[in-house]
Amino acid sequence: MWSTLEAVLYWTDNVEHRIHRFDPRTGHDEEIRLDEDVMDLVVRREGGLLVVTAKSFAWLEPGSGVLRPFAEVEQDRPDNRFNDGKVDRRGRYWAGSMDGEHWDRPTGALYRLDPGGAPALQLDGVVCANGLGWSPDDRTFYLGESFRHAIFAYDFDIDRGTVSNRRLFTEVGAPDGAFPDGLTVDAEGGVWSVHNAGGKVVRYDPEGAPTHVVDLPVPHPTSCIFGGEDLTTLYITTARQGMDDDDLARYPLSGSVFALDPGIPGMPEPLFAG
Repeated sequence: MWSTLEAVLYWTDNVEHRIHRFDPRTGHDEEIRLDEDVMDLVVRREGGLLVVTAKSFAWLEPGSGVLRPFAEVEQDRPDNRFNDGKVDRRGRYWAGSMDGEHWDRPTGALYRLDPGGAPALQLDGVVCANGLGWSPDDRTFYLGESFRHAIFAYDFDIDRGTVSNRRLFTEVGAPDGAFPDGLTVDAEGGVWSVHNAGGKVVRYDPEGAPTHVVDLPVPHPTSCIFGGEDLTTLYITTARQGMDDDDLARYPLSGSVFALDPGIPGMPEPLFAG
């Protein structure tokens, strides 16, 4: 998450229970250590962070390192956990879940959290929600389902905060094991999708045709976001979880955060209005 309030990059190391706050102007990376996994985070308009843990929405006040949960979901689905989320341009938080034990089961869901409200179910039967975003005109919503190996597009009603008319946007690499992970949308409406297990980031035009491919020196990129001055830097997070010594010898930069100038600017990430 790029914070336009602070001009810093927030990213999670969820296995190590840490949030990182990276300032590209100084190169300083601050770690916020917590007592549980953080699956996703967004910045609040009034300051601080809204995060999702495995099953809870929680506040994280600046500098405190203390999570204050305020809403839970899916207590009847013990294997499920949250996985990814984004804020729409009305300040509502959309967060998706997945089966954390059997990643290809259609037990995930998509929730919308309005400022001052409770989580409301929007979609069910999702296979590993991963990668969310909106077109610049707010008429199209994108949602990746990692182990359907696809990104889907929906009609989006920004006034009502609803999605409809699900359709395939693009398929991602099932034969070679790659799957869509995080995504972001640029100022021209291009969708940048991270292909985990494929070692690349691919940009698609609004019709779903690939226009750019960024090959990475690691196999497991996890998410991407535009940030930096004028939102011209694409930041890419990567993973090293599950890699053995031979894998890490071959791909020693696994787990790093990368940055590049793709030649197309992004859009400012909205802030949660609550």
